[in-house]
Amino acid sequence: MKVSVVTRSGRELVNGGLDLGDSATVSDLQEEIHRRTKKYYPSRQRLTLPLPRGSTQKPTVLHYKKSLKEYTDGNKNELTIVFKDLGPQVKYSTLFFWEYVGPLFIYPLFYYMPIYKHFGHEGKRIIHPVQTYAMYYWCFHYAKRILETFFVHRFSHATSPVSNVFRNCAYYWSFAAFIAYFVNHPLYTPVSDVQMKIGFGFGLICQVCNFYCHILLRNLRGADGGGGYQIPRGFLFNIVTCANYTTEIYQWLGFNIATQTVAGYVFMVVAAAIMTNWALGKHRRLKKLFDGKEGRPKYPRRWVILPPFL
Repeated sequence: MKVSVVTRSGRELVNGGLDLGDSATVSDLQEEIHRRTKKYYPSRQRLTLPLPRGSTQKPTVLHYKKSLKEYTDGNKNELTIVFKDLGPQVKYSTLFFWEYVGPLFIYPLFYYMPIYKHFGHEGKRIIHPVQTYAMYYWCFHYAKRILETFFVHRFSHATSPVSNVFRNCAYYWSFAAFIAYFVNHPLYTPVSDVQMKIGFGFGLICQVCNFYCHILLRNLRGADGGGGYQIPRGFLFNIVTCANYTTEIYQWLGFNIATQTVAGYVFMVVAAAIMTNWALGKHRRLKKLFDGKEGRPKYPRRWVILPPFL
């Protein structure tokens, strides 16, 4: 099979094209492109079918497991592929590790180290019980996230652009310092003992629920992250499309009820806005895919992320 690989501008990426066997897969094509170009390893490649000039449709992205013959449209001997360089990539597990490990170590620095002396607070610092519990709660949350990254989550995409590491780390690490500064401040005024217990108790329940939601999502995918979109079922997923985001937001609500800082609530609102946008997109995709037509199941009526509001 003769495969011509062109860039989006129409320039040939590999002069003269590539000759592949009739049983070649998209993965074989990616490996051959890497061998011929050296620079573009498979996870850096995005391969699509060419669109007619002036078309506004989204191009068909080639799946690495499929045979190239499935994309030939009747012509078994020739195929033209459009190549896009996705830029340097990093594994999702690496991305998540670095964005979570920062908060795990930054927050305790404000609790244990004499940082506030550098901000003009020379007096003896009194550590309230809520500050200690908040530190344990925070570290438990991010340690849980790191462990889930390596032992629970299965990713539909193997890699992410390296630039996302810097963006995500800036987000998580700066908010960690922002919240830790105010919760551990020498002038911090704790809430009542009852409010603290209610907040942390509710938050811990939500953390456990969040973990179980991740287990259910893991079981929807194969070991290689494949399996395509499926209707999540069981537990809170029976009433909420993105129950994992719901429990994530509520666990930070519990933390903020117990600690009561503006910084904590700002973080929760920003995180909730981001996750709501993701949830709306996922809800729309699932409703479109599972429309009840041509034998496909119909997506059940559910809340998107935050019952009873959305």
